[in-house]
Amino acid sequence: MSHQVKIFDSSLRDGAQAGGVSFSVEDKLKIVKSLDRLGVSYIEAGNPGSNFKDLEFFKRVKEINLKTSKLTAFGSTRRKNISVKEDENVQSLLTANTEVVAIFGKAWDFHVTDIIKTSLEENLRMIEETIRFLKEKGKEVIFDAEHFFDGYKENPAYALAVLKVARDGGADCLALCDTNGGAFPNEVYEVTKKVVETFPAVSVGIHCHNDCGMAVANSIMAVEGGANHVQGTYIGLGERCGNTNISTIIPNLQIKKGFFCIPKENIVNLTATARYVAEITNVTVEASTPYIGNSAFAHKGGMHIDGVKKASHSFEHMQPEDVGNKRRFLMSEVSGKTTILPMIQKIDKDLTKNSSQTQELIDELKRLEHIGYQFEGAESSFELVMRKYLGKYKPFFEVNYYKVIEEEPARNAFSSSALIKVRVDGKEEMTATEGNGPVNALDKALRKALEVFYPSLKAVHLTDYKVRVLNAEEATGAKVRVLIESTDGKELWSTVGVSTNIVEASMIALADSIEYKLIKDLEESEGGENNGNDDDTKDISSTCRA
Repeated sequence: MSHQVKIFDSSLRDGAQAGGVSFSVEDKLKIVKSLDRLGVSYIEAGNPGSNFKDLEFFKRVKEINLKTSKLTAFGSTRRKNISVKEDENVQSLLTANTEVVAIFGKAWDFHVTDIIKTSLEENLRMIEETIRFLKEKGKEVIFDAEHFFDGYKENPAYALAVLKVARDGGADCLALCDTNGGAFPNEVYEVTKKVVETFPAVSVGIHCHNDCGMAVANSIMAVEGGANHVQGTYIGLGERCGNTNISTIIPNLQIKKGFFCIPKENIVNLTATARYVAEITNVTVEASTPYIGNSAFAHKGGMHIDGVKKASHSFEHMQPEDVGNKRRFLMSEVSGKTTILPMIQKIDKDLTKNSSQTQELIDELKRLEHIGYQFEGAESSFELVMRKYLGKYKPFFEVNYYKVIEEEPARNAFSSSALIKVRVDGKEEMTATEGNGPVNALDKALRKALEVFYPSLKAVHLTDYKVRVLNAEEATGAKVRVLIESTDGKELWSTVGVSTNIVEASMIALADSIEYKLIKDLEESEGGENNGNDDDTKDISSTCRA
């Protein structure tokens, strides 16, 4: 590998500025541990002067022994027309007691004169004095030149003067910020190259936003221009359109370009880390996200699937296992035997392409899709269909009955209640819960009842729920398809249900989701996937509970 590119993750600061994202102190501590395990160089954890939550975080994070990452506090230069020692925000950076401090200052003359309303000379003093003060306190200082690319376009001499005073103040890294996200890759390359040539004795970094969809490309071109420090957020979260996606940057730079970003043995953890961060953040990773998305290595077209089976590199740019992901062949009515056979052989390895049951399963797939099922993106439900059809399935539970009651106007935060009775190995459990709507109430009741028998279900929850009306001309009597995505914090799986009753369709998908989770728990406890050749009468539900 060539030289190192240090990865600066700002999920806990810039990522927290994304709409709908709010980290608790516990959330932030968990993400810090996961990013440290992955091996990023810096973790920017917040502004200790901005709120009490960050102050508490910086106190508690000291209990964590970070092995690879440097915790970084974030703040601004001193305010105009006061001394550094008088600035409370700068002083709060010292109370955070981090080894590294990231300081941002204005690099666009327009922002200096029209936004913070001070002189260009005072802005330069604010930057240099703040950095010098922190360096005298023994801090490693990263200077974020805010709006650098906009400033360089308007007044290149002043933008470079900002970097010069930051360097003179002792900054260890000059990070060039495309704050508006409007720069293009060729611009970023040329400007970064100029900065690297102008300041050869200091590290140069890049901080991009994704407003033009180019944050990753711009960051890579900055590295091509000589930058050795890349800032972003792990799954691309951030204000407006987000920040540079670190889970994309690392494999692009390390696997494709040969730079060193994180320990080589940790590359395989990229996908698991993304799903863990998303789980804690309570967001869903877009399926199409490069490298770590659920569809990053998914194939549907018959010619594509045939090509992948013959030579995977013909339709895949790398092996999915290298980043901890996996290949998926999407099920649909156009799927042929070549597509379905690997899934069948996971359940019964003795079946072949020419087995009559293989063709019968393809016919069953077409029949189910004809009546409204769609297994593309819901392969877990199709796996259950195959198990049942091949006689390699015994239910973990039975639902005796359920009842859902809707009450409007709601008397409290919950508008619905659900009552359900389940049976497991002759034992019955009845549970009632309230929920925000009938499906939510039913979901909670089903899980609550089954957790008595299967404690591992406590880790399972839904991450997505979609309803599609299939025959709108039938109006309120139309058939609906419900697709749900579930997770246990480690894996994602999707299931589907179809009915003219939205509650029943949801129940079918929910039950499939839980059945699939329990089957995977069983296979894991037995040390590998069930090859389908066990005694059909084996009580798999009791094995799973054991």
